[in-house]
This record gives sequence, C-alpha cells and structure tokens, in this order.
Amino acid sequence: MRQFVNSKEDIVAEAIDGAIAASGGALTRLDGYPHIRVVVRSDWDKSKVALVSGGGSGHEPAHVGFVGAGMLTAAVCGDVFASPSVDAVLAGILAVTGPAGCLLIVKNYTGDRLNFGLAAERARAFGHNVSMVIVDDDVALPDLPQARGLAGTLFAHKIAGAMAENGASLDEITAAAERVIRNSRSIGMSLDTCTVPGSPKEDRIPHGMAELGLGIHGEAGVEQVMSSGAQDAMDKITEKLAATMSDAPHVALVNNLGGASVLEMSILTGDLLKSRIGNRIEMIVGPDAMMTALDMHGFSVSVLELSPGDEALLKHPVDVPGWPKCKTINAPAILPLPDGLSPIRAPASSHPETKTFLTSCCNTLIAAEADLNALDARSGDGDTGSTLATAARALVEAMDTLPLADHTQLYRAIGLELSQTMGGSSGVLLAIFFAAAGDASSSGMPMREALQTGLDRMRMIGGANPGDRTMVDALLPALLALDQGLDKAAAAARKGAAFTATLSKAKAGRATYINAEQLHGHVDPGAEAVARLFEHLAS
Repeated sequence: MRQFVNSKEDIVAEAIDGAIAASGGALTRLDGYPHIRVVVRSDWDKSKVALVSGGGSGHEPAHVGFVGAGMLTAAVCGDVFASPSVDAVLAGILAVTGPAGCLLIVKNYTGDRLNFGLAAERARAFGHNVSMVIVDDDVALPDLPQARGLAGTLFAHKIAGAMAENGASLDEITAAAERVIRNSRSIGMSLDTCTVPGSPKEDRIPHGMAELGLGIHGEAGVEQVMSSGAQDAMDKITEKLAATMSDAPHVALVNNLGGASVLEMSILTGDLLKSRIGNRIEMIVGPDAMMTALDMHGFSVSVLELSPGDEALLKHPVDVPGWPKCKTINAPAILPLPDGLSPIRAPASSHPETKTFLTSCCNTLIAAEADLNALDARSGDGDTGSTLATAARALVEAMDTLPLADHTQLYRAIGLELSQTMGGSSGVLLAIFFAAAGDASSSGMPMREALQTGLDRMRMIGGANPGDRTMVDALLPALLALDQGLDKAAAAARKGAAFTATLSKAKAGRATYINAEQLHGHVDPGAEAVARLFEHLAS
C-alpha cells in the first residue's frame, strides 16, 4: 500500500475524527456514522445565517478545514470523490439552521446538485429558509453550458462567511455569493494523475506532458500539452484566464492540487505575478493546498474580480485551519547587506591564458552534471553535479570581474565566489580551501604547496580524512603527485576515486546515513568530480 490509510471503507470517518481531535474543541460532528458524516462548529448557536457546503472527500482541507468562525458552519462529507447522500445533507441543514436561514454553497457536479438540491427542498418543507448557489468557475471550456466548480468556490465560502459572521441577512449573503460566482474564474494543470485509495493509479499523462483544464476528481483535462517548466505552465494557465477577465483589479487564489511541493508552488506564484495578468492582481490567497485532488501533482489558479467591500470581507478574520489568509500584493523592499558581509573584491585584471584555463575547468564540471547527479543519487540526495555545475556557471559569468593576472588574489576571489554561489557544505569547504591557498600563496609558497595548505585547512575544519569516502580521497593523492606532472596527478586522482567504490561506510557528508549495500561499488561523486577535472587537465 502506497498510502498511509487503514482501510478504504473507513478513510473518511477516520479523517474526520482526526480533524476534530486536532481542532482543540472548535469542531464536532453529528451522530450517524458511517452514512451521515457532518462536521459542525462547536460554538454554533443558530443566531446567524448558516453556511453549509461539502461534497466528495479527497479535496482536503476542503471542506472540513473551512468550518469555523468566519467561514462554513457545517461541512457534509461524502466518500472519496462521491457526493454525500440527501439524508446527510439534510441532517447538516437541520442541525445548524435557525430563524436567520441557511445558504448551501454547491459545486457544479451532477451528484452534488441533485443531493444538495433535494435536501434543500425537504428542509424547506420543514419550514426552514434555505437558499442554494451553484459554483461553476471552470474556464477550461468557455462555451460549456455546465462548467465545473473548482477552487473558486472558496471565494464564495470566504465572502459569504464574513458577511454571515457580521450579521447579514440570507438574501444579502445569497446575492453576494451569486455575484462572486459570476465573477470567479479557475483553471488547473497537472503533471500526473491522482491515486484513489483502493484503486490502481491511472497512468494517462506521458512523461514530458501536462494536462491542462482538469477537474478535482481525477477526471481528464481538456488537452495534453508539452510541459516546459513553471513559467510555461503559468503562461498556458493565464492565457485561458486572461481571455475571460476584465481589466478591473482581481484577487488570485493559488491552489496546490495535492502533490506539488512548497518550492514549486512558490515558483509558480512568482510566475503568476509576472504573467500577462499580473498587473491585474492586487490581492493573493496562498499558495497553499486548499482544494486538492488527493495527491495530484498539479495546481490551479482562481481569480475573482473585486467589488467594493470585497477586500475587507476577504481579510476578515477567520478561525479555520484551511484558509491561508488573503494578502495585498506589494513590491518587496530589498535591504542592503549588513556591514561586514558586502564582499571586498580585488580589482579585476585580464589574463587570457588563465581565463581559458579556468573556463575549460568549469566546462568540464558543467558537462559532468548529469553523471555526478546519478552517482550522488545512489549515496546522497542526487545534487552533487548540479551544485558543482551551478558554481561553475557562476564562475564563468564572473570571469571578467576576477583578478586573473594576480594568482594570489585569484585564489581568494574564487573562494569568495564559491561561498556565494555554491550551495550546501561543499561551497563552504571549497571557499575555505581557496582562501587558505590564497593566504599560503601570498606568503610565497609555490602552487602545489599552497593548494596542499588549502586542502589541509579544509580537512581540519571539515573533518574529512583519506578513507572517509569524500573528494579528499581523490584530491589528496592528486596534489601529492602533482610535482611529477599532470598525468601522474590524474592517475592518482582516478585511483583515489576508484578506491571510494570499495568503501562500504562513509565517515563524512550525507553518505554517512546510507547503508553499506547502497554505497559499495559506487564511486563517491565528489571524488569522481576531482578525477574528471585532473583527467581533463592532463589531456
């Protein structure tokens, strides 16, 4: 089983119980498991208009995560991707509706419309004042007469919820919700399908492709498109949205469909604000997982044209776990580096031979990126090649700013550049190496001895020694053999790198956490990088 569940029959009930247990007493539920699964506010006194929403489970935190002061009064939960029953919806309505009435906020899916609609009719027969609005914000197919309800539903939850908390009437709240729905637009994109508990995963999206205009129940999108990164994905999304938007100010909701990382969502948000509709976005909700499709590796963007009063309602305080707040978009203020951190650089100087030499070394590391990543994936986190290549590219770009004609200053300058551009511990260690080599060179040491001093300092601070399965295993013998020529140094580096493949235990770096079976037979990627560099120099 590839999911942390106990049994697919109990998924929804157990998830509800977990959410209630973690709410600190803010949530409770109606009796009636397993057929009636309704979560309600513990503090509800029926003095204001009640808001009820829900639908199939699998969209968490929707809808239970939006139950609380300032948003929903109750959420009615069906099975995964299946509408709740009429009785369940009716139970929710009857449990929370008082003299002020009740508004049902329903996404435009047949099962939800029918079950919520019939429950509303029965509640009216009991004498309750019940209204219902249907959310149809999907713009994947603009001419579709029955557009789906997507994450734009949350705009209706938030604005209607704030109005209800402030004591507005059912008619006022219903009219506002209808206006919000008319002015909401949403579209989603995914790189992969979701995994429905108890069912085999559908594998319909080829590698290198993405699905544009898909719903939140695992259903296919309207088209498959080439996947070329975050900016390209956002361009395709905003092209669809822009065609349906006015030039008025909007609020955007950036929604994780369940499987995208926080890193990806932050990149996508930045690309949205730089996109063709970025100048129309004045406020933003997210990025966050708000209306998901289980573990779908995708995102959606919803936009709402702002009307007078919407900003205050969107920013009205709520006491729910699923709403990430609505923020005004402001240009960031970039602060200068504190005194002492702004780098003091040696004056740039030209030396064509040194530039050619350094550039060729950098290109060797760039060319080895994929191979080194593959090696590191067996013993680390798979990024050694990218780390070295990123630093090498930065060094190439900075080449004309370096003191190429003064090798003593050049060591220090390279160390400074690596400390700023090379991530993780590798950047720090190599910065120490070059800084110490620069100090040694300035005191009159020849090149090999200066580099050896740099290595000694790096070993002392980093703690790595020969046999610890690091780049030291290749770099130390290469430097010791350097007086005999580059051919000997390259052969020594290769022998040291090959030696690391015989070691089944690492004593430094992330490989220390890897078991012997994964390490044995695989060369350390740092040592491999050193060997390739010396082999390039020898050739």
